[in-house]
Amino acid sequence: MLVISYDIADNKLRNRFSKMLTKSGAIRLQYSVYEFNNTKRLISNLEIQIEKEFMPSFSGGDSVMIFDCNNDNVIKYGNAIHRDKDVVFL
Repeated sequence: MLVISYDIADNKLRNRFSKMLTKSGAIRLQYSVYEFNNTKRLISNLEIQIEKEFMPSFSGGDSVMIFDCNNDNVIKYGNAIHRDKDVVFL
C-alpha cells in the first residue's frame, strides 16, 4: 500500500494531479492524502507518470511524498476501518 501526500500551490495543476490519482485507483483519505493499493506494475506506472507529466510543472514550494506502507503495520481508526471490509449486495 502506498500513501501519497501532496502540497501543490497551483489550483489547475493540483486538480489535475488529484484527478490522475483518482483515475489510477487511489482512494482519497483526506484533502491531499490518498491511499493506493495496486500491483507493482501500476505503482511503477504511477511514479513514471508523476515524474514525466507533473514534476516539470512543479514550482519550488510544491511537494509530493509517497510512503510505502506494509498493510500489516497500518492501524486504522474511525471510518477508515470500513474501507478494507468486503461489501456484499444481494
